[in-house]
Amino acid sequence: MTRTPFAARPWTGAALVVGSTIFFGINGVVSKVALQAGLATTQLVQLRTLGAALTVLAVAALVSPRGLRITLVQARNLAILGVVGVALVMWLYLVAIERLHVGIALLLEYTAPLLVALFARFVLKERVRSRVWLALALSLTGLTMVAQVGRGVSLDAVGVAAALGAALALATYFLLGERLLRGIDPWATSAWSMSFAALFWTILAPPWRLDPTLLGTAVTVPQTTTALPLWVFVMWVAVLGTAVPFTLVILGLRMLGAARTGLVGTLEPVLAGAFAWALLAEAMTPLQVLGGAVVVVGVMLAETARTRRATAPAGPVPALPER
Repeated sequence: MTRTPFAARPWTGAALVVGSTIFFGINGVVSKVALQAGLATTQLVQLRTLGAALTVLAVAALVSPRGLRITLVQARNLAILGVVGVALVMWLYLVAIERLHVGIALLLEYTAPLLVALFARFVLKERVRSRVWLALALSLTGLTMVAQVGRGVSLDAVGVAAALGAALALATYFLLGERLLRGIDPWATSAWSMSFAALFWTILAPPWRLDPTLLGTAVTVPQTTTALPLWVFVMWVAVLGTAVPFTLVILGLRMLGAARTGLVGTLEPVLAGAFAWALLAEAMTPLQVLGGAVVVVGVMLAETARTRRATAPAGPVPALPER
């Protein structure tokens, strides 16, 4: 069997996905700083999706202009993908990190692969390896450990609900992407799903309702005495926190495949928690750290629980344009 150029470079793909997790991990800190500066979650997600959509559309028009041509049916599917898998995931994630430690919010959200495996087993009636039950047990045990609140640490009910909602939306994205969008160009998937997400939030949170003077507010960079205008943080979130890492995931996904990309992606909760600890002093108790590690192991098992069809899909499974 002839190997494709992408399949011949798994280490390059892994490096790209690891790079994306670093950008996504830092983005959690930057987003939280922007929210603490006075931006509403709806305002930040609207500016984020709009900036990312414009960036990815511009790159896609240069890299794969023909791929941007889609049918009405594909447009409908991409609209669902954009609203549920991008717009709602981003908003629910922002609500979660506004009320919870960044690391804990991501741990809850990253139970999505487990939800996908369970959905495949009980709803789609797919053959799922028995390790899914071990994954479920480990994830529930780890989350129980994370919920053992220590002194000075509390779990906000709304924040927990938002993080779990983000997990459901993320699982929906994975399933839609796998079932409906296998034949769509990855650049088109990225550009159009992000564009539909931006349109959705522009309708719900029109940018003209935002006080422009707020974007000029001086915000101190964590762990420094340097102050930058808020719009710099928003630009970071849109470009370096969304467009760039999503592009890295798309490129890495083509080399690794969906399962291995998901496994490497489990680094994100770990890195995000480390960045939040270093930059925002969001410390977790030793028991919560151990519980987080158990959750990550459970998610990794869940990622490998689904059996793969022998026939390769026509195109790569689109990855999450993250938080």
